[in-house]
Amino acid sequence: MKNRRRARSVALKVLYELDSTAHLPGDVLTHRLAEDKLADDAAAFVRQLVTGVWQHREQLDRMIHDFAPEWPIDQMAVIDRNVLRIAIYEFDIARITPLKVAINEAVEMAKAYGADSAPRFINGVLGAFTHPVDGEHAGSH
Repeated sequence: MKNRRRARSVALKVLYELDSTAHLPGDVLTHRLAEDKLADDAAAFVRQLVTGVWQHREQLDRMIHDFAPEWPIDQMAVIDRNVLRIAIYEFDIARITPLKVAINEAVEMAKAYGADSAPRFINGVLGAFTHPVDGEHAGSH
């Protein structure tokens, strides 16, 4: 598995735990990085993703709501919600990954960790960023 793909998987595990418990972000991140041995650059990428997503989750959730209004964030599967947060953080907030790459990586994570319908759902929500409506365009948030 590529370093960045593996790092995204570790970040997803951390964010899943943070989203499901009252554990402290630093503790969860430290524990997970000790458990999942990663190269230094991959571990730094995990830290960047987790810190960025966790700090911007309200903004990310508003963006997800904008593109999937029929799916309330709090009723969305925890995996799906965090896969979407990671992808949107990467291409829209941090601007560290091209949109199409972020979508592809998110769909792959959904295949690996989500329900059978997750990849299609993730692709549909993120695909809305490439085909905006009502005068909005990707990156406008």
